[in-house]
Amino acid sequence: MIDILATFIFFFAVIDPIGTVPVYIAVTNDADAQARRRIAYISAIAAAAVLLFFVIAGELILTAMKIPLEAFQIAGGIVLFLFALTMIFGESKPEQESRFLEDHDQTAIFPLAMPSIASPGAMLGAVLLTENSRFNLFEQFLTVLVMFSVIVVALLLMLLATHIHRFIGNAGASVISRVMGFILTAVATTQALAGIEGYFNL
Repeated sequence: MIDILATFIFFFAVIDPIGTVPVYIAVTNDADAQARRRIAYISAIAAAAVLLFFVIAGELILTAMKIPLEAFQIAGGIVLFLFALTMIFGESKPEQESRFLEDHDQTAIFPLAMPSIASPGAMLGAVLLTENSRFNLFEQFLTVLVMFSVIVVALLLMLLATHIHRFIGNAGASVISRVMGFILTAVATTQALAGIEGYFNL
């Protein structure tokens, strides 16, 4: 049986719902209340669809390309680790993704659905935590439910974004994003070590 709490923490770290709040506020700055709600719902649904696609097709694509799952697990762990380092030492999620608005239309798909909610780390995690060789269908179903629950949290935070941002500010969101990055480094290291162990049959 999967560790539901650990899985929730993992997806909370890679999706970072709190860090999405400043991005959402920037995207919806000139929108009325009805439009803001619509953007929040569309972005959540689109992100869920993207991550579900990686759950369903990610491993099939790897199999078609004859890439061992262990190799993807090692590579995924390394990428997640580097992704986590950017969360800790680089620009925080709100700072980094808010810059996208300077050159792109303010849409629910970009930068909200991707890469704010369905981040690269979340896409990798969706594949790694639903491997057919490690998890049965029921465990994969539970993982998807946990993943969707984090997206629901992101949706609720977007709907309450004005109140939350007034309370924590950009600085608070930045701190939380960096803490999530630190947690993610440990998760990424565990994934890479598990891949090495499986690849070399240790």
